[in-house]
Amino acid sequence: MRNILVVEDSPLVLKILEHLFRQEPELEPLFCASLGEAQVLLETSSALFFAAIVDLNLPDAPNGEIVDLVLQYSLPCIVLSGSYDEHRRDELLLKGVVDYVLKESQHSYEYAFRLLHRLESNSHVKILVAEDSEATRHFIRRVLTPHLYQIIDACDGDEALRILQEQPDIDLFLVDHSMPGLSGFELVKLLRQKMKRHEMIILGLSADAKGSLSAMFIKHGADDFLRKPFCPEELNCRVMSCLERRDMLHALKQAALFDSLTGLYNRRAFYEQGVEMMRQAQKSKQNLSVAMIDLDHFKVINDEHGHASGDAALVQFARTLRKTFPDSLLGRLGGEEFALVSQLDGDTVGKCLELLRRQCAALKYASGAPPLGFSAGIYHGAPDDLESLLHLADMRLYQAKHSGRGRSVATSQVD
Repeated sequence: MRNILVVEDSPLVLKILEHLFRQEPELEPLFCASLGEAQVLLETSSALFFAAIVDLNLPDAPNGEIVDLVLQYSLPCIVLSGSYDEHRRDELLLKGVVDYVLKESQHSYEYAFRLLHRLESNSHVKILVAEDSEATRHFIRRVLTPHLYQIIDACDGDEALRILQEQPDIDLFLVDHSMPGLSGFELVKLLRQKMKRHEMIILGLSADAKGSLSAMFIKHGADDFLRKPFCPEELNCRVMSCLERRDMLHALKQAALFDSLTGLYNRRAFYEQGVEMMRQAQKSKQNLSVAMIDLDHFKVINDEHGHASGDAALVQFARTLRKTFPDSLLGRLGGEEFALVSQLDGDTVGKCLELLRRQCAALKYASGAPPLGFSAGIYHGAPDDLESLLHLADMRLYQAKHSGRGRSVATSQVD
């Protein structure tokens, strides 16, 4: 839970903000209508707040005094204003506010909440700034610091390359085109030979007036380009936009690989990972175990206790399965059907499944619902063809189902 200080005296704006906060269970607002009220709260409880949203013009603070107060306590500060003043905007951004948001529409307030969410994740974002001008490095750091990024400086291309080699977890690289040693352009070409776009974002910088330069940067692997001099707001928007695109791509990749309900691999990803696991086992001449698992009487749970109870059963089963087989490949193949590929021998997999069965019987996944049980088929042998091994395990699962359920049937190549 993040506590957000909100200082606003307009009933209409407060109504809009209250509505948006109700949709954000992880954000808890504390509302004030004046500088005086905010001062009392900050003097007594400033450490409780994660960030602040403040109105620039309050009855007892008509000239933005609330901003200075909030910044005294090192709180990230998002400013709301009813009128646009470009000089005032740049002044506030350089003073250290997160952003200057106009009270124009619902979209404006939603943007303020986007900023709050980005602040939560920005503390894990590492930005490397490679720029030979000390004044420009200082300007960039001053603009980006209020957003809580981890910022690292490099004064030339060679130092930037050394830092990138030492810290491969850099998320975003701001690089000037013209620097001593390796130029920014050469760095981009070199980095893109080794790192894909989703691994690191690159923003090119240059004071060169040639329009072709930005195209050259982007064609050779940069994600975006900024022409110097740039205003603080433009830098913030470009950085945030690039990070949001990266996060969206990551979310799409996650959705393509993982089952949205249980978090286990989906059918397609399970087969892809399983084939690779088979290939590695063949190289090392190591046998593998595969198992097919099916929850018992799952239709009864859905029909008599509702699909929400069925979903809760699937989630808890997947969580317990993951704890029982932490080093195995696990997947939900569809419905109540699960599968695993493991380096454990067949007997050990069987014993682990019996432990899993006892743990599942004790799970409380829905009021009045029956104990959760499953049947399983296990096959242990040479890593030949994944589809064939899963079919052999599925045949054992069929035997387990037709011999009374709630049990595991195992076999191996020597049987």
